[in-house]
Amino acid sequence: MIRRFPTKLAVIVALSLTAACSIKKEESTEGSEAASDTVPTEAATPVPQGDGPFSVESVPVSTATLPPFPFFEIPDGLITTLADKERNIAFDGQYFMVRDKPTLVEGKIHRERFSLTTEERPYTELEFHRNYENAIKALGGVKLDNSQYTPDVINAAGGADVLNKYMHGANAAPAYRHDTYLIRTSGKEYWIEISTGSFPLHGFVVVLEKQAMAQSVGFLDASQMKKELDRAGRVALYVNFDTGKATLRPDANPTLAEIDKLLKQDARLKLSIEGHTDNTGNAQLNRDLSTARARSVLGALVGLGIDPARLASKGFGPDKPLADNATEDGRAKNRRVELVKQ
Repeated sequence: MIRRFPTKLAVIVALSLTAACSIKKEESTEGSEAASDTVPTEAATPVPQGDGPFSVESVPVSTATLPPFPFFEIPDGLITTLADKERNIAFDGQYFMVRDKPTLVEGKIHRERFSLTTEERPYTELEFHRNYENAIKALGGVKLDNSQYTPDVINAAGGADVLNKYMHGANAAPAYRHDTYLIRTSGKEYWIEISTGSFPLHGFVVVLEKQAMAQSVGFLDASQMKKELDRAGRVALYVNFDTGKATLRPDANPTLAEIDKLLKQDARLKLSIEGHTDNTGNAQLNRDLSTARARSVLGALVGLGIDPARLASKGFGPDKPLADNATEDGRAKNRRVELVKQ
């Protein structure tokens, strides 16, 4: 689906090039000082980071008045090639290149994809990047890095399949250009990736407001788990792991405690712990991830004193969905751990 959007001109960035990427006009409560009407046209120098690990605190706090998220109007003459449901994602992860290292950030995401070779208004790669760079600078943002996805960087991160699962713009590939920016306010972080790839030439924009996921799935206690196991022989649970990993998060502990209680209340009960994912990314990697997550749950229960002979684990990845993977709500329901009565 291709959509055209009107351009609301508020702050037009002055460029040596002929096109401009505008910033949304509506007022915001972020910051205390409005962005200036013009910005320099030279390329931004990445923020200095010293020799240690990257620190968000090294990025100056913006004093600009930020327009509503996601900040930017579509550049003059371009059209988005994404449907509305593809442009806005309530919560997910995105890799941003920071000091030669892909860094996973989680939050609310807005993304765009443009063809830059349209007859109506073609853009060069430099012109596309410079438009957004100047618009971001006008909002007090800074460029974090000039590093790119070289073969060594991709291999060190586990390969392109691992990275591309959380790449909502151009893929992690040496042929693509990826530029990372950060707008920091007194209370929030806004991560931005501007990328281009061929063939043909396309431009990609990802704007992420860093935030924690709002839990939308209810919590089951031991008695409710038992009731569902007696009724259906299985119960779906939503156990939180680190994004893309099998590491249990601290907020998974209450669910683990209830499973432990369930098993200790019935010494004859045996369970298979089965991991499931949505269909985003490589299917085999998802099967491996779901297997590792099921094992993590098993290991945690053994650590609480459950006899390992009463437990088994396996992973199915995306192969047994509960809901439609076409929606974010459906994908959230499919990312689960099931207890199956043996």
